[in-house]
Amino acid sequence: MQKTSLLQRIMSGSIVLQIVIGMIAGIVLATAAPEAAKSLTFLGTLFVKALKAVAPLLVFVLVASAIANKKQGVSTNMRPVLTLYLVGTFLAALTGVLASFLFPTQLVLATAATGTTPPSGIGQVLNSLVFQIVDNPINAIATGNYIGILTWAVALGMSLHHASEGTRTLLAEVAEGVSRIVQVVIRFAPVGVFGLVAESVATTGFSSLLGYSKLLLVLVGAMLFIALVVNPLIVFFTIRRNPFPLVLTCLRESGVTAFFTRSSAANIPVNMNLCKKLGLHEDTYAVSIPLGATINMAGAAITISVLSLAAVHTLNIHVDMPTALLLSVLSTVAACGASGVAGGSLLLIPMACSLFGISNDIAMQVVAVGFIIGVVQDSAETALNSSTDVLFTAAACIAAGDVDPAPELAQETV
Repeated sequence: MQKTSLLQRIMSGSIVLQIVIGMIAGIVLATAAPEAAKSLTFLGTLFVKALKAVAPLLVFVLVASAIANKKQGVSTNMRPVLTLYLVGTFLAALTGVLASFLFPTQLVLATAATGTTPPSGIGQVLNSLVFQIVDNPINAIATGNYIGILTWAVALGMSLHHASEGTRTLLAEVAEGVSRIVQVVIRFAPVGVFGLVAESVATTGFSSLLGYSKLLLVLVGAMLFIALVVNPLIVFFTIRRNPFPLVLTCLRESGVTAFFTRSSAANIPVNMNLCKKLGLHEDTYAVSIPLGATINMAGAAITISVLSLAAVHTLNIHVDMPTALLLSVLSTVAACGASGVAGGSLLLIPMACSLFGISNDIAMQVVAVGFIIGVVQDSAETALNSSTDVLFTAAACIAAGDVDPAPELAQETV
């Protein structure tokens, strides 16, 4: 009976507090016994794989169920969410450009990234994104192609919208069942974070990052500025009230796990669970969260802008303001298509560098620098990207008055 009571307390306790405890324990173990920490790699890998495994199925059944059971006259708030996604990503790209001009950084370029092929232009990026729409549905779910998953889920949901009540109820119950599985997986986040932190600190350490400390400060500083200044301003003008309770809730409940999993796709179940706790409309977040994991890429826009301009400063290339503004637009569009490129935002840097006539050989050396600092850069980028998905979805729903007042978290936040 005592063991059961202890388990119940753990399962009902604050998951954020448990994650912090797991993070501290991982750092302590990696510092005291690095080899033992490396042997626990499987804990983090298992957690991330479990999230990635359940996320595609969760998105598919939730979206299909939400559309099939959608009541006439109910707004989904998708237009304002998409507007917030695009505005937020562009302002992030612009912030990255301004930060690079205020704090110019130069790189020591020596080793190029190998075994990687960047896209030849923005057309190829968008072409790859478009072709994901017509992907085989089984392959889309198997490979985590969320554009394809959304397309097929929307098509199935619309097809079943006029199906019998029993069919639509069954689909809703399947969605609820998958959601419960997700909640169980999320409860293992502290153990997963413990394994991820222990392995990362033991393997990489922090010595390899010291040589790029200024570059990291510009990158992370720009991301923090977006998260704590720009995004709150966007939310304030959207909901016309104090945005920080909502901003801090999203960073705490979504950003922390995204920082350690370093995968927007793996964080989709976490975000959907948070949206449910916030009392948001399922018809909205069932679509906006997986879509945001694909196109809402503020962190990626900053990475592309900052690293591209670092190459520019290294080569002493003069950049005028119209070109800088064009880079912001290019970074925004490229970031929206980053999910369709293997290697994500880093492999879009050569395309941005081509705007300044920088050769592909030099640009790939910048990509190599990106991989070196990736343990921090990618973590911060993912935390910003993923937490903003919930933030903008919640802001759009609150502005439309489409929030369930019942959940306690929603009352505290809103």
